[in-house]
Amino acid sequence: MTTVQRIAQIFGIGFVIVALAGFYSGGMTMESDHTLAPRALGLFPVNLLHNIVHLLFGLWGLAASRSWSSAKQYCQIAGIIYAVLIVAGFVAPDGFGFIPLGGTDIWLHVALALPLLYFGFTAKPETMPPAGSTI
Repeated sequence: MTTVQRIAQIFGIGFVIVALAGFYSGGMTMESDHTLAPRALGLFPVNLLHNIVHLLFGLWGLAASRSWSSAKQYCQIAGIIYAVLIVAGFVAPDGFGFIPLGGTDIWLHVALALPLLYFGFTAKPETMPPAGSTI
C-alpha cells in the first residue's frame, strides 16, 4: 500500500468514527447555527446532514484507498472541498442554513485540508525495484 493509499484509508476510518461520534452526541437535529448545534467530542458543531457527509467522506476514503490513483484523487478532491469549507466557515458559518461550519469547525477543516492537499498533490506511485537488484 502506497503512502497516499494509507492516508486515504486513515482519513476514511477517521471520518467514519467522527460520523458515529456525531450521531452519538445528539447530532440528529438539523440545527445549522454553530453556536446552538450539538457538539461532537464536545468541540465540533454537527447536525444530521453534517454527520451523513462525514460518513460519506469516510466510505469514499476507504473505497479510494484500494488503488493509488483513486486514493490520490480522493485526497485532492477532499482537500479542495475542505479548503472551500474553510472559506465558507468564515463567510456563512451556518452553512447557508444547512450545516454548521463556523467556530471550531473552521480550524478542524484547516487540519483536514492541509494533509489531504499535500499528500494528494505530491503523491508519486511507489515502484518496485527491478528483479534481482538489491537496495
